[in-house]
Amino acid sequence: MRKKLFCEISPLAYQISTQKEMILRSLKNLPLKSRFAHEKANSKLKTQIYSHSSLIRRRLGNVDMQLQENKAVNLALAAPKIDHVLIRPGQIFSFWELVGNPREASGYREGLVIASGKPSSGIGGGMCQFTNLIHWMVIHSDLKIIEHHHHDGIDLFPDFGRVIPFGTGTSILYNYLDYRFLNNTDKTYQLVTYIDDGYLCGELRCDQQPLQKYHIECRNEFFSKEPDGVFRNNEIYRIAIDVRTGNKISEELLRKNHAKVAYDASNLMLVDCT
Repeated sequence: MRKKLFCEISPLAYQISTQKEMILRSLKNLPLKSRFAHEKANSKLKTQIYSHSSLIRRRLGNVDMQLQENKAVNLALAAPKIDHVLIRPGQIFSFWELVGNPREASGYREGLVIASGKPSSGIGGGMCQFTNLIHWMVIHSDLKIIEHHHHDGIDLFPDFGRVIPFGTGTSILYNYLDYRFLNNTDKTYQLVTYIDDGYLCGELRCDQQPLQKYHIECRNEFFSKEPDGVFRNNEIYRIAIDVRTGNKISEELLRKNHAKVAYDASNLMLVDCT
């Protein structure tokens, strides 16, 4: 039997471990404070690199829809804190640096969170949808992702109106699991984020037209029946295209997913790998 970690002993032990991680992250942030993006512009930068919208109230398995209603409140509180932020050359975008601690005292409500690979609830839950949106836009750009966590190894919910490939999501937890990217270009970028008609909307903009654009492609997607369960498999590729000629410049494998299915797989078409 696996020995329990300290954080698994009791709720108090978990709180102690969490506070320790938050303090450590705060200390690590100190040398980076001057590099974090905070400045906002009154208007949008001229060139739109990519835009995306994400349905807020989604049915996720048997998850209580009240948690989705609460998530809508949480996202509406967070969106203005990101909206119109500029990321200048050499600067770092940090989600938690801009949004801050999603506390109940600030109006945040109980939303869906993923804890120990299972659905749960917590104050400020649902923020992963925000970083999912940002990440999807950023991988369509020249920006360099420097911190990105996944809900590794598990496919929690059956698809419901999926519009982006499985495995391109994010996992965050204030403040020590963050989503960050670096502007390692000579251009200034901007994120525009807002709520509109039940959707979380975003735009990634720039002060110049980049020389290349990106296409994200999902390949080799299938469900496999294996000795220890059913798994979802796919590969996420990014293809760079020359804006002037339309020719393919390069392609790279961003991620290879092999995630255990945590829901009823009886209606799935399976490849037998037992």
